[in-house]
Amino acid sequence: MDQLPALTGIFFVLTTALTILIFHGASYFSKTVLRVLLIWLGLQAVLAIAGFYILSDFIPLRFLIQLLPIVLFIFGVFNTLKGKLFIDSLDLPALTLLHVIRIPLELVLFWLFFYQDQPAISIFELRNLDLLSGLTAPVMLYRVFIKNNLSKKALLIWNFTSMTLLLTTVVYAVLAAPLPYAYIDSQQPNVAVLYFPFLWMSCCIVPLVLLSHLAAIRLILRSQPAYPSFA
Repeated sequence: MDQLPALTGIFFVLTTALTILIFHGASYFSKTVLRVLLIWLGLQAVLAIAGFYILSDFIPLRFLIQLLPIVLFIFGVFNTLKGKLFIDSLDLPALTLLHVIRIPLELVLFWLFFYQDQPAISIFELRNLDLLSGLTAPVMLYRVFIKNNLSKKALLIWNFTSMTLLLTTVVYAVLAAPLPYAYIDSQQPNVAVLYFPFLWMSCCIVPLVLLSHLAAIRLILRSQPAYPSFA
């Protein structure tokens, strides 16, 4: 990772900050949400800087420390009363806006690819269509919540489609990770998520994007009352 220009890391940190800011807004600026996110990012940063994820022959087991709490948290919020109340309190327009973060994230992935720290499968021109979700998010936000000329059903379809694109990208990224199984593009494994600050991609940005999709789907299916307009 030493060959990466400092600008790449700075840009990614700003991208992470923007993701947190938008989700914080979706929670109506809950101090608890912000506190939990910052503590989690700080913990993961300390572990990555200390080399926790790379100085071991048991990377898969240690990687669980990054991913397992996220899986349990997402499962918990959708299967507990307090969790459901939290999800139902989120702001749907802000959850939609959050997906614009996929645009700068793809720029970071391109830089990582250019400097040989990201497999080619994550680049838009090859297989990653996830960028389309980021580009269409402002359109959905404008037409559904500002112009009101597109139905919530269309937003529901968009969320399902964009979530599928996200999960497809995640599967390719996992298969390209430097783990003890046959991964994709072995000449250029996905090592960025083992280093600071880029591990925030897998432990923060992607989970928040996924959570935003799942929360939006729940909110739409439950036919929530009219949401505040940006007008």
